[in-house]
Amino acid sequence: MEKRSSLSFGFALKSYLMLTKPGIIFGNAVTAIGGFALASRSHFDVPLFFAMLEGLCLIVAAGCVFNNYIDREKDEKMARTKNRALAKGLISPRNALLFGIALGLFGAYLLASFTNLATVSAALLGLLVYVFWYSFAKYRTVHGTLIGSIAGAIPPVVGYCAVTGRLDAAAVILFAIIVLWQMPHFYAIAIYRMQDYAAASIPVLPIVKGLRATKVQMILYIIAFITASAMLTALGYTGNGFLIVASLLGAAWLWLGIKGFKCASDKMWARKMFIFSLVVVMAQSIMIPLSVN
Repeated sequence: MEKRSSLSFGFALKSYLMLTKPGIIFGNAVTAIGGFALASRSHFDVPLFFAMLEGLCLIVAAGCVFNNYIDREKDEKMARTKNRALAKGLISPRNALLFGIALGLFGAYLLASFTNLATVSAALLGLLVYVFWYSFAKYRTVHGTLIGSIAGAIPPVVGYCAVTGRLDAAAVILFAIIVLWQMPHFYAIAIYRMQDYAAASIPVLPIVKGLRATKVQMILYIIAFITASAMLTALGYTGNGFLIVASLLGAAWLWLGIKGFKCASDKMWARKMFIFSLVVVMAQSIMIPLSVN
């Protein structure tokens, strides 16, 4: 009996954990660390760093739980989401909402207690955009991807503002970099998961405008992303090491994107674009603390 109870508790704990989408939390944490490192320069405040990171991760987790709640019926129709806890009825919608509220309140409390108004405001803005704008807009407009990218570009700003307490040119550039990075990143997902999105009636660009138009958009966004990344060095925020790595990886990503116009399998190509996009953003986030001026 005790063993069965232990297994049940462990399963429930895992179900609640998966509601928070750990992969998304990790991705947002990586860009937030980059923003914090850029603002910190030679003085890295460790207690402030952990307070910012914990608070942000809790707020991101809350947003993911709310998004799961909103998507629960559509998730039942998609192969990659049909086994989510809410879609399968493993967690009640009421309990999920309470869980999300608790995460959000605790995250906001941490940020308010240890950071500053700019940090709290940015984090809560990202939460509101993600939950109340993106979660509903993605079912109604092809521009849902762009709206989602706005929320996804908030974490580096949160990390930056935790140190500086203000928005400036560097914060704006960080925001632009992640917005521009997310567009081809999510278009790649939309291509190799196109059947899922069609089943859930989500109007992503490949379905609405076709594959060629989507690939053209991806190329344009990658070019804009490379340009925005170079601005960090051009304005003196990072050194040449960052510029070299960002430019080389950006060029490689662009070349892979161009190859998509003559690929044998759009699905396999899109999968490669998605994976390489993760390499690009991870490398940039690592290079920022290594090359800040």
